[in-house]
Amino acid sequence: MYRDVVHAQKRQTERQITRPEYTYVLQNGYHEAKKDEFKEEHDAWNYSIRGHTVDKRDIRVAVSFDEEGLLIITTIEVGK
Repeated sequence: MYRDVVHAQKRQTERQITRPEYTYVLQNGYHEAKKDEFKEEHDAWNYSIRGHTVDKRDIRVAVSFDEEGLLIITTIEVGK
């Protein structure tokens, strides 16, 4: 199971990135390790998954994990 944090919901609306688009990237993209970072304020790692949507948008999805599952931290269209 995964869920969007409030920040991700705001950015998805601003950037017009839909749930089906970033879900597709999560399922078909690749781990972009150079963009991973440890967030001290949350005592957790954020991991980056990058890939293209069906309509060829280059999307990066930042994710983290908690006891309930996968957290969507933010989404961004790369190169915009």
